Amino acid sequence: MEREWLFSLIPLTIGVISLSFGVYGLRRAAALRRTGVTAQGRIVRHEVSRSDEGATFHHPVAAWTTRDGRECEYSSRFGRGSVAGHFGVGSLVMVQYDPEDPRRFAIQGWDVTTVDLLFTVLGSVFTAGTLAVLLVRLLTL
Repeated sequence: MEREWLFSLIPLTIGVISLSFGVYGLRRAAALRRTGVTAQGRIVRHEVSRSDEGATFHHPVAAWTTRDGRECEYSSRFGRGSVAGHFGVGSLVMVQYDPEDPRRFAIQGWDVTTVDLLFTVLGSVFTAGTLAVLLVRLLTL
């Protein structure tokens, strides 16, 4: 086998990183569904960020009070290009949070697992495909 096999490390690395990101997000969402506590919150503002390509992302900041009386105010990990009417500043939302660490939360209807599922599927395809090509290449030498 010559040095060409080194180029297969690129899609393998991309696949493993994507798969890891997706699985982490899916496990986090499953843990919130199992042990999370629901509270009513309010969108107090949006944190706006720009990507390197110039796209704008809005991350809603939800504020709520935990069952033990702590005031929480955290930004969603998901950003979108525009803000729908139900998630504007002042809107009431349902928040599901980890009672031990309220920074781990999800805004119901905003934080969806579609992105995590997409990363998991694409990461699996890249990883399995690259490993299959490497295996065939090793066996046919």
